[in-house]
Amino acid sequence: MTRSKIIIDTDPGIDDAMAIFYAGLCDKLDLIAMTTVFGNVTAEIATRNALVLAETMRQVIPVARGAATPLVQTPNHVSDHVHGVEGFGDMPAQTPKGSALDVPVPEYLCQMINDHPGEIILCPVGPLTNIALALRLDPSIATKVKAVVIMGGGLHSGGNVSDYAEANIWNDPHAADEVFAADWEVVMIGLDVTQKVVCPHSDFTAMLGDAPIIGDFLAQATDFYIKFYQDEVGVDGCQMHDPTAVIATIYPELFKYEHHPIEVCTDEDRIGETRISNDKSRRLAKVAVDVDIAAVKKIFFDTIKTGF
Repeated sequence: MTRSKIIIDTDPGIDDAMAIFYAGLCDKLDLIAMTTVFGNVTAEIATRNALVLAETMRQVIPVARGAATPLVQTPNHVSDHVHGVEGFGDMPAQTPKGSALDVPVPEYLCQMINDHPGEIILCPVGPLTNIALALRLDPSIATKVKAVVIMGGGLHSGGNVSDYAEANIWNDPHAADEVFAADWEVVMIGLDVTQKVVCPHSDFTAMLGDAPIIGDFLAQATDFYIKFYQDEVGVDGCQMHDPTAVIATIYPELFKYEHHPIEVCTDEDRIGETRISNDKSRRLAKVAVDVDIAAVKKIFFDTIKTGF
């Protein structure tokens, strides 16, 4: 079976961990690299956590440390109230055995895409700073990437850090606008669908018999995550933001899409809002607006159960 090559740009993060475990264990995906970015945690912690996740899966996956700050704005505070100080809830920091590549992420992304033209799905599940910087370095990658599948934004949903903004877009709205303005295939898997995919803690404890190591990791991490959702959102479970985006890279049929040119507001009053653009020169993005919730959850948990 030919597997789709994927690079995940990430700020792990509990739902990032879910997405990375899924991608690493999925027999339809070849997770060829991870690049890291500030967001849920600092870029330093994100890099450490990405290495830890790869080693937890017993896989050697190149990790490159990326942007530590947004392109323009002053950095927002990390989301430690959602993901914990070290990124995985109350779990203590782990020291990976391996280390990150010594290469700038924009250069690395451009090299990988140029080395594999038409083959790589770029899946950013954090702020889009690294992706915008790669585009600036080599705009031709827009013609060579297979697709860019973003976890971020929302068209009809409103925001989750303000009335208008989703967290990843809000953390670097200027970068996000550059990514949506580029002439490449962008798929936006935003809050319109990811807020609908909710998993109670029992979904994670049910994995322990099949995948005791990864299952225990996720069961522990999601304790903290679910408490946030219960206390702050009023949802009895966690919303599956990042893994839903990774699943969309290979199961697009599970989603309903609208097609619009998208822009990101960079003005203070509605900063981070993703909205339909009046600029008709912008390529239409595929914007997910509905999802087969049961199918996404089944695909995710069935895949995780094949792990360790």
